[in-house]
Amino acid sequence: MSGPGARRPQGPGWGGPGWGQPGRPDPAADRWRVWRDPAHGWLAGVCAGIADHLGVAPGLVRAATVVGLIAFSVPTMVAYIALALVLKPKPPELFADPAQEAFWRGLRTDPRQSLGALRDRLRTLDRRLARAEALVTSDEFELRRGFRDLGA
Repeated sequence: MSGPGARRPQGPGWGGPGWGQPGRPDPAADRWRVWRDPAHGWLAGVCAGIADHLGVAPGLVRAATVVGLIAFSVPTMVAYIALALVLKPKPPELFADPAQEAFWRGLRTDPRQSLGALRDRLRTLDRRLARAEALVTSDEFELRRGFRDLGA
């Protein structure tokens, strides 16, 4: 179902309650944006935000910026100032917990590995569910429940 009245699954990674309310953007869509990261940045957090988005060390982006400043001073300064003005600061409540942040960062930088890990986790859960189903549907389960009910 899609459209303005569509319901979206709730839970980890889906944005939580109120995702479609007017004036409140969908947090899941914001996880793909490039943000400034002033908490981890030196000046305005532009290099730290770009590094976070690309999944590389901030030092690499800062080094590239310094090389850009040496080789192309004016365009690099204009680009940095423009990005500092255009990019919004990273909101602290973007992710519910560190595990969710690690998942989204991995999905952004290496989707194959993230989806492979998710597939492995779902396989493990499927095996556990199959064992539980086998136990509940076995004759031994019925026999144990019958003995338990006799003692109660």
